[in-house]
Amino acid sequence: MPYYEAKEHEPGRLHAVFADPYQAFGNHIHERWDNLPAGLHALLDRPLAESTLKIRVIHGWENGSCQLGELNHSDHEMRSLDDLRHVDERYHQARSAGQPLPHEERSLLESPLDEAIEQAKQAGQTIDGLTRSTPARWPAFEQGLFLYTFFKVYHRLIYGEDDAYRSIRCLTSHGPYEVHEFHLEEGEFAIVTPTGDDQPGATLLVLHESQLEPMIQLLETCRVAA
Repeated sequence: MPYYEAKEHEPGRLHAVFADPYQAFGNHIHERWDNLPAGLHALLDRPLAESTLKIRVIHGWENGSCQLGELNHSDHEMRSLDDLRHVDERYHQARSAGQPLPHEERSLLESPLDEAIEQAKQAGQTIDGLTRSTPARWPAFEQGLFLYTFFKVYHRLIYGEDDAYRSIRCLTSHGPYEVHEFHLEEGEFAIVTPTGDDQPGATLLVLHESQLEPMIQLLETCRVAA
């Protein structure tokens, strides 16, 4: 069964703001503290104003693990910075009390993967166990490419990445989306947004639970969602 590498480093919204967004946010860039607020405002102001911004907090993978069933998440509405502070407090209280961190009923990737594989089987494809358990093989079936793309995004957000910025475009089950990854000294996060202003759908601010407090400090500094 053939499979394909996900396409990344595609032009996105920030290419209309910066001549070269890949060179705009590095720690060695003198103008980065002008560029970073401009980039965040370009990605977040509209969904904040339209109340279509959500926070996705991920957790569960540790010590190099990337088992699908261990990747958990919780989604939260975000209309202001106070909403992010409340989410941080919920996680802080759970950790302090030794309780499970907030999470949805099923892990983040298992449900959409099962649905995509079931659709592929109904269309006549044979999906073996190796394909299901090997993310690089997911693009062999419909919807598998965007699932593999997000698997890599989540992995980089948890385990780190050398590039300060990465722009990705992918077709999801909800239409075309852009993923803007940031790996900065101040925090690591991704902003997932519809490709066009007229395209319906929520914008996601995705980050590992350890990045909640740094994200609050970054948004405060950049005067976003104040």
